[in-house]
Amino acid sequence: MGDTFCGIKMEDTFCPASDIYKEIHLLHLTTTKFMDLKGTQLLLLFFAFLCSQVRKLNGDLIPGCMLSERNALLGFKEGLKDPANRLSSWVGEDCCRWEAVACDNRTGHVIKLDLQNPHQFSVTGDLLLYNKWSLGGELRPSLLGLKHLNYLDLSMNNFGGLRIPEFVGSFRQLKYLNLSNAGLGGLIPHQLGNLSSLQYLDLYNGFDLSIDNALWISHLSSLRYLNMTGVEYGDGAHWLQALNMLPSIVEFLEGKIPVALGGLCKLKHLGLSGINISKNLHELDEVFSGCIKNGLQTLYMWDTQLSGYLPDCLGDFRKLKSLHLGSNSISGPIPASIGRLSALQDLDLWNNKLNGTIPENLGRLTKLVSLDLSSNFLEGVMSEERNSLSGSIPPSICLLPYLESLHLSNNNRSGGLPLSLKGCRSLVTLDLGQNGFSGVIPTWIGESLLSLKILRLRSNKLVGNIPPNLSTLSAPQILDLANNNLSEIIPSGFGNFTAMKVLRKTYGPILSYYKHYENLQVTIKGTDIEYAIFLSLVIAMDLSDNNLSGKIPEELTNLFGLVSLNLSGNHLTGEIPEKIGALRQLESLDLSRNNLFGGIPSSMIFLTFLSYLNLSYNNFSGRVPTGNQLQTFTDPSIYAGNPSLCGFPLTQKCKDAETNEVPNAPEGDEQNDNAMNEDGSEMKWLYMSMGLRYAIGLWAIFGPLLFNRKWREAYFQLIDYVYDMVYAALAVIFTRFKEHIIAA
Repeated sequence: MGDTFCGIKMEDTFCPASDIYKEIHLLHLTTTKFMDLKGTQLLLLFFAFLCSQVRKLNGDLIPGCMLSERNALLGFKEGLKDPANRLSSWVGEDCCRWEAVACDNRTGHVIKLDLQNPHQFSVTGDLLLYNKWSLGGELRPSLLGLKHLNYLDLSMNNFGGLRIPEFVGSFRQLKYLNLSNAGLGGLIPHQLGNLSSLQYLDLYNGFDLSIDNALWISHLSSLRYLNMTGVEYGDGAHWLQALNMLPSIVEFLEGKIPVALGGLCKLKHLGLSGINISKNLHELDEVFSGCIKNGLQTLYMWDTQLSGYLPDCLGDFRKLKSLHLGSNSISGPIPASIGRLSALQDLDLWNNKLNGTIPENLGRLTKLVSLDLSSNFLEGVMSEERNSLSGSIPPSICLLPYLESLHLSNNNRSGGLPLSLKGCRSLVTLDLGQNGFSGVIPTWIGESLLSLKILRLRSNKLVGNIPPNLSTLSAPQILDLANNNLSEIIPSGFGNFTAMKVLRKTYGPILSYYKHYENLQVTIKGTDIEYAIFLSLVIAMDLSDNNLSGKIPEELTNLFGLVSLNLSGNHLTGEIPEKIGALRQLESLDLSRNNLFGGIPSSMIFLTFLSYLNLSYNNFSGRVPTGNQLQTFTDPSIYAGNPSLCGFPLTQKCKDAETNEVPNAPEGDEQNDNAMNEDGSEMKWLYMSMGLRYAIGLWAIFGPLLFNRKWREAYFQLIDYVYDMVYAALAVIFTRFKEHIIAA
């Protein structure tokens, strides 16, 4: 039978034990031969089988890749230039274990090839690092050997103007194709239209890609996302016609907006963000007045240099669910016609030049989940006495049953925080920063807004103490009360915030359930950073630049998941809590400009993620701790204004008596380590118990075969019977097939 069994090449079988089964087949042990084996030999065979099953639990018998697919990958690699040796792992027999390669766990076929450059090019990025890690060379057709490929990503590399190979259109099972910023040029091959299963296509290009006829796009019947920013078009009518035949496009980017766009009656999703449209909105009236308004569900036009007033015709987009016009130069009032968008869930008008008041009929948007009007010139005085607002935030806004996100920062508001917001009980994000709010922080925030995860009131004129009942907020992720005139002590109950107490590796993204686009400006490491995609990873408390006094509560050291803690610019006294080293996720710590004294806790060497530290202008004394992460802080200015400090990196040397011993891990840290060790032990016992139960189950089946001759005879007679039946059936099938071929 050679190297084949029933026409299947043995080297292509994905089971690592195929050689064993091959030998057993070649031996063709009969019932008599099995019965002639001694009990010891049968026992050895059983344990050999048992060992193979135990290895399977450990992943050794997870299907490996096919030999033909391994050769296809190696052939593809030969054509690539890899200066950083990114593909150094492409050795050995099992290509499923290679970097950037993923296989189907059931069949062993290669289904994913992700060669995206991990160091992406950007204006602020490291160009040398990007160039070093960029793949280049040629794209060889040996890749066609991956017949089950459904994911291909070659983005952010540099193929020096190489044309997109026509063979890419032969991957009929491909669902994801990303060739953005890969240094590819020339005409886009129309063979891409053969990818009928494709759902995601990104050809975003900064090089020289072009398209002469886009009708092939209409053949991509499964397409949901299309990005062709920077692609040069020939006849615009062709791509408009193609888009009109694709009702589910999530994003299509192109700088010019032809009037014909308004005639795309089937278009549901349109993204034009990040390109230079530079038009007055009223110049687009003819586009928006077409039948496009009857089906469009999402419209993304942020950062497109739009100007002028918001047109009243926006109210005619009755199916619109998401409207993003942020980061433009749109001026004037918010039109009342927006209140007619009954399906709207997400409204983002941030960072424009809008003025006037918020229209009362926004309260009609009963499905609204996210509202961002921050960084505009909206104005009006808040009045709690009348339990209403003089034209700024209508009380009806809290009648929106699904409103979870409210951004009204960086406007010209004054007065106290409006009592009308008390009714917004479903709010998860409340951002009222950079305004002129005065008065105290109302207690109803801690009583009514119990779902808050982000509370941002920074840069206002708030006074008084921090209400202790803010501690009743079960899971705040970001608490930012900085740059106000708050006084008295930091509530010790802040140490009970659940979301800040759990390590990120076990808690997961807090805002991962958000379906709308969420962005927020957070001050971390002394810099204002606009977070969007990675907002869910930020766990921060900022109480800086107030008039807070008293000690740093010991309870804050229970916030093991805290990423940033800023208490600078207050009048805090006492010592830094010794257990500060328990904040093992801390990346930024700023305690500068206070009246803290005593030694710097040596437990801070356990803050292994710390990358920003400022302890300047306090009254610390003694030796600066060294070791681990603290050894990397070489700038003496972070300890400036503490004349009694000594040691590296300061120029003042310490006396011999001023020594710091290496501390034990803080109690909280030990608790976390113990918890993770316990979790690890539990998992080990789980795996061991699974293996034991598996072995017992097998023993219950095979044990009687070893020690009961009658059972053994019956069992192997059954095996021979089934084998003969299958063999006979296959022989008949192959004989008929051979006769059919000869007859043909």
